[in-house]
Amino acid sequence: MTELDNAGEAAVRLPGMRVTYNGTGLDESELADTWHQQLQRWLDEAVAAEDAVVPEPNAMVLATADSEGLPSSRTVLCKGLDERGVVFYTNYTSAKSHDLTATRYASATFPWYGLHRQVHVRGEVEKVAPAETAAYWASRPRGSQLGAWASPQSRTVAARRDLDTALQSIERRFDGVEQVPVPPHWGGWRIRPEMVEFWQGRRDRMHDRLRFVRTEDGWRIRRVAP
Repeated sequence: MTELDNAGEAAVRLPGMRVTYNGTGLDESELADTWHQQLQRWLDEAVAAEDAVVPEPNAMVLATADSEGLPSSRTVLCKGLDERGVVFYTNYTSAKSHDLTATRYASATFPWYGLHRQVHVRGEVEKVAPAETAAYWASRPRGSQLGAWASPQSRTVAARRDLDTALQSIERRFDGVEQVPVPPHWGGWRIRPEMVEFWQGRRDRMHDRLRFVRTEDGWRIRRVAP
């Protein structure tokens, strides 16, 4: 079979690929009092699921746009959740940080496909306080700390060996240093939600979508059509 035949066969299969969702749904009466309590509840259930069902439950797809409106998305790890918002950490010189600095806005999606659930968060962003960043940094494995120092995130590099050489240089720099300090170019971002949507798959694509929406009078819950 030729490469073209293989491509044609894949194209034939794609339209018929679908998953039937048989969940019991999500009713307004089942929601927690606040968006962050409901997100924590679903996150706990994702963590409790087997790894084969939800392999990395705190992973979220972060979407940003640059100053010209060009979008980008990538997966990051949620490392903080409370009434203020959801937090992730990164290099402040990265492409995503440039986008966030330019627009001060982002969205993120927790894709719990195995549970037929998604959570969408959208809102303004702010940098996490240095003390909070330092507390999280201290919990990271040493290898991850050294990697944060070594990697010029989002910049073009000539070859893999350049990254390996940079890491070796950082390893020598901090050899014998018990506590690796936080790099000045590294820290956290917090998305302060104005909308949080809880999506539960249902049969016949009649999914449940319940939103916590921030208004001048406080948070309101709205149901939207699938």
